[in-house]
Amino acid sequence: MRRARRRPRSVRRSHAPTPRGRPASAPGRTAGTARSSSAAGGCPAGPGPVSWALSPPPAPAEPYLDVAVRAGDLGPRDERDARAACALIRTGAFDDDEPPARIHGDLWNGNVLWTAAGVVIIDPAAHGGHRETDLAMLALFGAPYLDDIVAGYERERPLRAGWRDRVPLHQLHPLAVHAAGHGPAYGRALGEAARAVLALAD
Repeated sequence: MRRARRRPRSVRRSHAPTPRGRPASAPGRTAGTARSSSAAGGCPAGPGPVSWALSPPPAPAEPYLDVAVRAGDLGPRDERDARAACALIRTGAFDDDEPPARIHGDLWNGNVLWTAAGVVIIDPAAHGGHRETDLAMLALFGAPYLDDIVAGYERERPLRAGWRDRVPLHQLHPLAVHAAGHGPAYGRALGEAARAVLALAD
């Protein structure tokens, strides 16, 4: 049984407070370095560049929208903007030349364990996807040490310019999944993320 997740943080928030009693830099940078090394392993099923029109996420966000609407968790404006964002993604507007990476696939902060021996990442839904996705998922649910995780990641494998602006793009799928069954707060966050994605094309 999966643990209940916290309500989403703002899609524009890039860090969470550091828990008391732990130094931030060392464990956070270690986690970022490990995640970068894993992503760099690539995905044998996808030798070419990522196509957002074909590869998850956020392409699979759409099937959850009808469910969220029926549940009363996605209002008319947020539904409209979420569908428009998905349609924009299908045009290839965000395709890039990055090869698919081996990503965790469900890297919310509850799947990152901070132990005396180091960082342990659990419960993967591993697949080939865009390497920015795992970092966006950590931001969505307020992972501790996020700035240090990013620093460790970038030390091993720098991220493309503008990656922070693309965080909402990678959050569409998990927000749609949660809007379909976990309340209207996720529907509102989905609408906010969708509008941020649409603004990237302006």
